[in-house]
Amino acid sequence: MNKGQRFNLKKEERVRAVKQIEHLFTHGKSFVAYPLRVVFVEQPGITPSQVSIFVSVPKKKLKSAVDRNRIKRLIREAYRLNKYTFDRSCLRENQTLVIAFVYLKNEMSDYETIAKSVRKALKEIEKQLKERGKC
Repeated sequence: MNKGQRFNLKKEERVRAVKQIEHLFTHGKSFVAYPLRVVFVEQPGITPSQVSIFVSVPKKKLKSAVDRNRIKRLIREAYRLNKYTFDRSCLRENQTLVIAFVYLKNEMSDYETIAKSVRKALKEIEKQLKERGKC
């Protein structure tokens, strides 16, 4: 960790706008890093942050709100601790990368499983951006 790096997740790094979420799911590329489905898309710089995330745990998969909120917290925590491993040099100027993490499993997962999945997802996104010649 560099001296200036802080392991925080600011409000600007979260996707809240309905239009952004709709654009993400209609135009985004997706893949599975089980137990997560990951959808990502590059958009014109809407937010000051270069990477924004959206976390979803469907009620159809986990009925209990307590369990859904716990999984969302675990996913956000795993991203927060691993976001500096992602190579931001692949992103163009004035572009924001929007990432959605959608939980797929029907039961709870532990933190290690989710963290491993988030790390795998970030590496795969980086790989796909490099393949498209964005780096």
